[in-house]
Amino acid sequence: MALKRTNVYADDSDLALIKEAAARLGLSEAEIIREGIHRIALAHRVWDEPFVSDEETFDLGGPVGADEIRRAVTEGHEARERRNRGHAA
Repeated sequence: MALKRTNVYADDSDLALIKEAAARLGLSEAEIIREGIHRIALAHRVWDEPFVSDEETFDLGGPVGADEIRRAVTEGHEARERRNRGHAA
């Protein structure tokens, strides 16, 4: 991937958070900033065609109950917290 240099202005508090995250994760501050730019660019991307048409459905294997949803959300949150603390998921 070819990188291009650009300048941005950021709040001191945001830069402190970036510095902290970079140290915790063992990454450069630039890598944290690049990841943030990439994520926000993807979040605002407009697709030419819908991902799923109105006629398409997904088989999730039957009804999904509240307990299954709660467990999946809890497990996902715990895995993210472990990654954020620098531990393997």
